[in-house]
Amino acid sequence: MAIFDSHGVKGGVWTGRLRAPQRPARICATCLGEVVAEARLTETAEGMWDIRLDLPGALISDGVASLMLVADEGEAGTPVGPESVRLDRLTIAAGKVLDEDLAAEVALLRSELELLKREFRRMAIAHAG
Repeated sequence: MAIFDSHGVKGGVWTGRLRAPQRPARICATCLGEVVAEARLTETAEGMWDIRLDLPGALISDGVASLMLVADEGEAGTPVGPESVRLDRLTIAAGKVLDEDLAAEVALLRSELELLKREFRRMAIAHAG
């Protein structure tokens, strides 16, 4: 079983460490089912590899992009096969659209919190009297 420990994204590069019984043929990132980048693996110890994946600049635009990091036995440039193993997920959010989405989510959370407070008070009064 493969275990991926993400070290995060810095300067457009997603890094981490993979622990697995054997080296996968490739590790790649997919977005909407398409391979968008392939990682470089560097063996650091037996059964352990450092992963470095350069994120394509085209993924960074207004809105949200969700990437899946997968390991499979495919060759470079080929689609991900059904035997692929999901290692991790990365969400990239940017731009003005994001600001509007977050503002709407915060407003919704505030209204739900107000509703919960009213109901809690109503129940407390009903049980006290």
